[in-house]
Amino acid sequence: MIVIIGSVNMDLVLRVPRMPMPGETLAGDKFMTIPGGKGANQAVACARLAAPGTAVAMVACVGDDAFGAQMRQSITACGIDDRYLDEVAGEATGIASIMVDANAQNSIVIAAGANGRLDVERIERARPLIEQASIVLLQLEVPIPTVIHAIELAHSLGKTVVLNPAPAQALPRELLQKVDYLILNEIEAAMLAEERAVANSDDIPQLAARLHALGARNVVVTLGEKGVYGAFADGRQGHLPARKVQAVDTTAAGDTFIGGFIGAIAQGRDPFDAIAYAQAAAALSVTRIGAQTSIPTRDEVVL
Repeated sequence: MIVIIGSVNMDLVLRVPRMPMPGETLAGDKFMTIPGGKGANQAVACARLAAPGTAVAMVACVGDDAFGAQMRQSITACGIDDRYLDEVAGEATGIASIMVDANAQNSIVIAAGANGRLDVERIERARPLIEQASIVLLQLEVPIPTVIHAIELAHSLGKTVVLNPAPAQALPRELLQKVDYLILNEIEAAMLAEERAVANSDDIPQLAARLHALGARNVVVTLGEKGVYGAFADGRQGHLPARKVQAVDTTAAGDTFIGGFIGAIAQGRDPFDAIAYAQAAAALSVTRIGAQTSIPTRDEVVL
């Protein structure tokens, strides 16, 4: 079983010809409400991209509003176990306000809402579920103390711990010693490695080595159109170039990659094969609009 602990958001998506300047009113092209949130996106990606029969469950919070009901329906429609998807009375479901421009680039502002109520007590209540898991996947759109406690719990239970440290935030150094797979972009890698900036792609192997030294067993750095760099516990490392596609919306591309990668790892596939599979899934996702609406199924992914 793959257990995802993380955020649930309704995405409020506005297509724009370009990003507005400060103080400017700009006419948009199209508005949509689309299920999202890094945790929910990654859960949906795991459910759609893992091998048939792979159980996927989520530990999260939604509000007692219309968005919360819609998000639960979207999650359960993918066959995801929602027993520990808590509805919090008096709270709004988390939202993300997303602008997507004509070049498929996005600008995102999030309001945590009920995501901020995913506390340590709820993780402890979900312990029976975590005990059944083989892989536990987390991100940083819920309170950091909750993430730290969940990682420590999953590690103590001998689970494979996967961390996507996004949005980029500082974390205790010793936490990385309990992470089996660290999947992050170059900005997040620089932050965790305590480097001021990433000068160019040649710096990525050094950043990965630094993260290994801090304790992360396996490091996967996503580089957007420049591909993916992987450095693994068995000493293998290397760069895989990105697939060339005509992107229309990059929202949830990273989440799709993570779901595809973890789905493949859960099946016992080689990590570099898992990267290639995840890249193919992510490349397909950017040719579609939205977050969960863009995530492909296993049958759609062609290597």
